[in-house]
Formats: sequence, C-alpha cells, structure tokens
Amino acid sequence: MSASPNILQVKDVCKRFGGLQALSHVTFDLPQGQILGLIGPNGAGKTTLFNVVNGVYAPEEGQVQFRGRTITGWQPYAVARLGLARTHQVVRPLNDLTVLENVVAGACFGHERHSLGRAQEIADEVLAFVGLEKRRNAVAASLNVAQKKRLELARALAARPLLLLLDEVLAGLNRIEIGEMIQVVLKIRERGVTILIIEHVMHALMNVSDRVIVLDYGQQIAEGTPAEVASNPKVIEAYLGDPKLAERLMGNGG
Repeated sequence: MSASPNILQVKDVCKRFGGLQALSHVTFDLPQGQILGLIGPNGAGKTTLFNVVNGVYAPEEGQVQFRGRTITGWQPYAVARLGLARTHQVVRPLNDLTVLENVVAGACFGHERHSLGRAQEIADEVLAFVGLEKRRNAVAASLNVAQKKRLELARALAARPLLLLLDEVLAGLNRIEIGEMIQVVLKIRERGVTILIIEHVMHALMNVSDRVIVLDYGQQIAEGTPAEVASNPKVIEAYLGDPKLAERLMGNGG
C-alpha cells in the first residue's frame, strides 16, 4: 500500500522577531488524512509556526508547500481559498453577530466561496455537527467558553477546508467537554480533513494524533509516534519533566 501524498510540506522554515529566533529550520511533512500533533513549552514557537503556514507571517528562510504549491508569503485569504482553515488559541467570534451569521461568514469566504443561500445551508449543517444548532440564533457574545470553542471550530469547518489547523481547542474545557471535543476532532478526520493540532492537554493529544512534533525554543527536537515522543529523553527533559509521564500519557490519565 503506497503512502498518502503529503498535503503540507514545511522545509527549513526560520522566523525571527528582532533578536529572537522564534523558529529555526523546522522541517516536516504532513500526509493527507493524518492528525499531526504539535507540542512544546509556552514560547516554543508553535503558534508562530501556524502563522507562517497560513500566511500571517512570512519566514526569513524556508518554504511552505500546500497541495503541491509553494505558498510561502501568501496572504491568509489566499491560503484559505486554497483549502486551509484555522482556529485561534484566543477565540475570535464576531460578537455582535449571531452564531449562524458567524458560521455563514466562514462558508462565504472559505475554500469554496459559496453564495449566501448555500452558505446558510452549510452553516446549519456544521452547527449540527458541532452541537450548536440550538444556539444558532443567539448572539455570539452570549456563549460560554466551551460554546465559543465550538463556534470557532464551526466557522473554520464551514470554510470546507482540506487542512485544518487547530490551536488549543481544548484549553479552558473541563474533562467532559474535552472528551466531547476530541470526538468531534476524530469525526472531522473521518470526513477526510487533515489536521495539524497544537495542544497542552497531553493525554488527549497523544491519543488522537498519528504523529507528534515537539518544538523547544524554536528548535524541532523530536518527531515520531506518540509513544516514541512520550518516551524521548529530550522531550522529557524539555517539556514533560517526569519520566513516568510516558506511560500515563499513553493511557487515559494525565
């Protein structure tokens, strides 16, 4: 059986902010249909990498290729039209609009750029998928944290992405909400969407990812299966801190 083609390729990407080297020669491939986890301490460069991939920042060195096309330095709207969507660590709903209107915006300006009528149909379907259909007419500002996380995800999904970047979608959720969100993420992958996910809820990320990449001070210090990464001495030293975490992370605890 041949390997899946790579939907995303990041090659020797470097990003600096003044004297700070935020990313240093980061390189990886993401095969279509996989979930790739991205972990590391705060300030490791994870969100900066997302911002380079989706066009918020242009790297000083290196290339980003998406669906076989070099998109290095493209504007975010152009990357979105090619089939890439993302969520943000700090949710960014259009607070004065309804939940439905927020998701309609994603459908209108995403990969397929639908008409308003079709965008509303897609929005209703996506809201049902993420469990927000009962709040469709509520003002976005009225949602709680968990609901805003789902709205952020719904708006990205309405763009009909081929690759979805998830930035800490589990942050601020309780254990039950985390379990529910993980099931949503797995269902998104079942629909054929490739996922790159940043997460600090380690047991959840380790159990949902096909592979994991670890960043530390902008350096790529490890890559492999969740089991390989969780037991890597460099990862334990830089991030996990406790050699006993490997066993716990691969189970249901942690």
